[in-house]
Amino acid sequence: MTAPKHFLQLKDFSRDELAHLFARTRWIKDQFKRYTPYHPLFDRTMVMIFEKQSTRTRLSFEAGIHQLGGAAIFLSTRDSQLGRGEPVEDAAQVISRMCDIVMIRTFEQEIVERFARHSRVPVINGLTNEYHPCQILADIYTFIEHRGSIEGKTVAWIGDSNNVCNTWLQAAEVFGFNVHVSTPPGYEVEPERAGLYGTSHYAEFADPMEAARGVDLVTTDGWTSMGFEAENEARRRAFEDWQVDAEMMRQARPDALFMHCLPAHRGEEVAAEVIDGPRSVVWDEAENRLHTQKALMEYLLLGRVDS
Repeated sequence: MTAPKHFLQLKDFSRDELAHLFARTRWIKDQFKRYTPYHPLFDRTMVMIFEKQSTRTRLSFEAGIHQLGGAAIFLSTRDSQLGRGEPVEDAAQVISRMCDIVMIRTFEQEIVERFARHSRVPVINGLTNEYHPCQILADIYTFIEHRGSIEGKTVAWIGDSNNVCNTWLQAAEVFGFNVHVSTPPGYEVEPERAGLYGTSHYAEFADPMEAARGVDLVTTDGWTSMGFEAENEARRRAFEDWQVDAEMMRQARPDALFMHCLPAHRGEEVAAEVIDGPRSVVWDEAENRLHTQKALMEYLLLGRVDS
């Protein structure tokens, strides 16, 4: 039996594979906008395993596979044997014999890695503490839609060096763009945890205004990631100078975009005038989770498709 292909980190795919995904995303999204049925995954079933709560991840995957002609089954670890101590390896053996593809949204990256090693079908990382590759697929595709190729551009990441930040850094290595990272002291990037190939595509800035100077895209996330809620107050104090506001956006290029993976907290990591302003593309970004993930599922299950 041929080992299935998985999508556990962004760097699992080559630049050529990702370019193919973006081309397919464009075509699939066009069919969606035209209300043209496209059901290449008829009779295919996705199992979605959630240890972390979700809005966009669940909706985009569940709606996405339905739109491709397949079906989705939701499993919460609270309501399955995984939540009662069944080994991940055993669950992978059973679940992967009853479906065609699995998406997991959980805490440690090690969990999805262990599941994938024992799965007979493709596994997608829907989010872990370390990485969020599906989000960055949507983010880069959104940039391409609005501004063309991201190669050679500069992205400013303002705030916590979390899973989304780590994945932006991986993407910079793959696509050849640069990332300016500005975090409060004590929240800096950990290159090894980010899984970087090297360090030539990112620079760290103590001053977030300097990080935003002359960039093509400013992006951020909530100051407290899921699982770190006990640190809420300490993080609010530490991050108060790292809000993306109108003054910070003025440091960027005049045509710079603003992104946020959502949910957003207006008045904390981003000012309302920015996220609701004309340079914000957060709603396109959110919708594109649906379309990029449809292209991803198509590729993992059918290989390269050219319509």
